[in-house]
Amino acid sequence: MPSSPSAQKRHRQSLKRRSRNQSVKSSIKTAIKKVRTAVEEKRLEEAQAALKAAVPAINKAASKGVIHPRNASRKISHLTKKVNSLAA
Repeated sequence: MPSSPSAQKRHRQSLKRRSRNQSVKSSIKTAIKKVRTAVEEKRLEEAQAALKAAVPAINKAASKGVIHPRNASRKISHLTKKVNSLAA
């Protein structure tokens, strides 16, 4: 355990951030999974709706620093490509 009061506070803050980040990452993974399953089952409308919900969630996580902006861009690009290939 940290000994100084400032180190104790930093530790408390890091635990809060870690739990918050884990929650956000989990929700992103769920949103991505919904898009992928809809694409695999060839349901275009459902895939488009899931993509429409997933993109803002991924962007928000990137803007909050939970994931790297390039990682977010890559995820969005790959999901969009899959949905568009289903539409074609």
